[in-house]
Amino acid sequence: MAMTLEGPLKDRASWRADDCSIGKAMEAVGARSAILLLREAYYGTTRFDDFVERVGITDAVAATRLKQLVDVGVLERRPYREPGQRTRHEYVLTPMGRDLLPAVLALMQWGDKYLQPHGAPLRVVERATGAPVAIRPRSESGHDVELEDLAVTVNEERRAAVRTGR
Repeated sequence: MAMTLEGPLKDRASWRADDCSIGKAMEAVGARSAILLLREAYYGTTRFDDFVERVGITDAVAATRLKQLVDVGVLERRPYREPGQRTRHEYVLTPMGRDLLPAVLALMQWGDKYLQPHGAPLRVVERATGAPVAIRPRSESGHDVELEDLAVTVNEERRAAVRTGR
């Protein structure tokens, strides 16, 4: 079972996914340490030393990954100063970073199902009801959509904008 490719995409031999959004997303946040730093940001971690300790990475790796996440726009670096201390920086999720939450939760959900032999170590629930949260493909009309019910088409509006330079 697979998605259906429609229109000019139907002949897979006639096109390549050179401008792939998945590839660009992986370049931006695909490193294991980057995803784990995001996990910690979702859990409320903001300070460099806390990221290092909670993710279990070196200062150098944390500095590199946090800089990349700031440069791509997923985190924002904000100054803070404890009384009597020098100015330091904390890392706060941007709207772009918050929008990555479903992707990170989907990875967690997949890992819980296929890589944890004794079940999920943590549960993500709706705070108000305690109901478990599930990430899955859903149409804008609110219907769950299975893999074989998905179709991939060319975004004609983007194609026109690229052609005209707008």
